[in-house]
Amino acid sequence: MSWLGPEEWQAVSLSLKVSIWAAAVTLPFGIFTAYALARWEFPGKQILNGLVHLPLILPPVVTGYLLLLSFGTQGPLGGVLQQFGIVLAFRWTGAALAAGIMGFPLMVRAIRLSIEAVDPKLEQAAATLGANRFWSFVTVTLPLILPGIIAGTILAFAKAMGEFGATITFVSNIPGQTQTLPSAIYAFLQVPGGEASALRLVLVSVVIAMGALILSELLARRAAKRIGGH
Repeated sequence: MSWLGPEEWQAVSLSLKVSIWAAAVTLPFGIFTAYALARWEFPGKQILNGLVHLPLILPPVVTGYLLLLSFGTQGPLGGVLQQFGIVLAFRWTGAALAAGIMGFPLMVRAIRLSIEAVDPKLEQAAATLGANRFWSFVTVTLPLILPGIIAGTILAFAKAMGEFGATITFVSNIPGQTQTLPSAIYAFLQVPGGEASALRLVLVSVVIAMGALILSELLARRAAKRIGGH
């Protein structure tokens, strides 16, 4: 990407950093939530399902504002974290949080569909052989849902790369600190002569998004073929 300027490259590298962390940190929570929604019956299950998918329905700016109220320096959660030296508002870590929350529903849905496609009797058979619930999941279900995990993770990554509304509301648009690809494109379009830089970043966004989708398909097919072979 030598044809990108320093500020443009900064936005690309920050977006990759934010998106990778967003997908990686939310993955364990995504697997647990998907399994709970697919396999367990408990009071408030529909409420949890609604909360998980709420970021897909709410305007992203609303999600960002709620994050600012909750995790800002004056917010209840942000105040607690600040005592431990953790500040999320107007930091790249806050951008990762916002991007992770926006991509979380896509991750959970992909993994949940994979879990629901696995016959529960396979887990029950493992239990009859002495495996507890956790070990049954690790040895039986987890390998079978690997394609769904791969697809969900890469979808969450791609969503994080394109997140704008929640991110700019929560962490603003600070070059070199919180200015991700969408924020940089928006900033370049606001200044005279910035169209060329915006276009270059648009092309980078398209290439990364298409690459992520193609990689997701290839990895999912390879995982499915490997599982089918066994």
